[in-house]
Amino acid sequence: MATKVLLAGCGNMGFAMLKGWLDSGLLSGDETFVVEPMADLRQRAADLGSQVVPFVRDIPAALAPTLVIFAVKPQVIREVAGNYKRFAATGATFLSIAAGTKVATFEEILGPFAPIVRCMPNTPAAIGKGMMVTYANPHVRTEVMAFIDSLLAASGRVASIADESLMDAVTAVSGSGPAYVFHFIEALTAAAEAAGLPPQTAKLLAMQTVYGAAALAAESGEEPGKLRQQVTSPNGTTAAALGVLMGEDRLKTLVGEAVEAARLRSVELGK
Repeated sequence: MATKVLLAGCGNMGFAMLKGWLDSGLLSGDETFVVEPMADLRQRAADLGSQVVPFVRDIPAALAPTLVIFAVKPQVIREVAGNYKRFAATGATFLSIAAGTKVATFEEILGPFAPIVRCMPNTPAAIGKGMMVTYANPHVRTEVMAFIDSLLAASGRVASIADESLMDAVTAVSGSGPAYVFHFIEALTAAAEAAGLPPQTAKLLAMQTVYGAAALAAESGEEPGKLRQQVTSPNGTTAAALGVLMGEDRLKTLVGEAVEAARLRSVELGK
């Protein structure tokens, strides 16, 4: 059976994606090939049934994957990507999940006509609840992009952008966004403890409330603003709290400033 996916790097995100593809039946072990120098990371990929080797030089000469995925840190992307240039000649498309690395960088390394897709995932992809956003250069074939979308969908929701410069905003919202939510849970937990609740109860209430509210927003079909209004009785407890959070657009302003700070930092890192 022909290898469809060659995965360069099998750290936490790469392994989560690989596991999702194999567990869902989108790919079989024979259709995946992993290059991972770390023995323990390589072993867990092998345990899933994937073909594995430690180094690029160990890849069989006849291997001609449909898709080469770079799941390595941005700091080493130039060092790593050049080792896979030969697959451009065999018709492979290249997908990168390295934050901040532009398509132009890959075109410089792999050739100006290489089909390149850039993807920004986030950490909930590890449990199939991620948000993946893609940008593709003009050389990516429609059928290959559909294949990529189907693979990414195993890790959560998938969206695309037509302007690569928007990837900095994507990074600031969904890439970094889970950390904002985790901090909100921390803050809500601390507030619950300050109100007198035992630590474990405070943590449970905070986490389940955020989880349940997010699930309701995703599944109800209602706008978040309308859901907020449904919870808010005039002159009630929720209205009192929202008077603090929404007064003078406090929370909206704070979140806007946080996202802009992340976006500007993403721009700097991409230079």
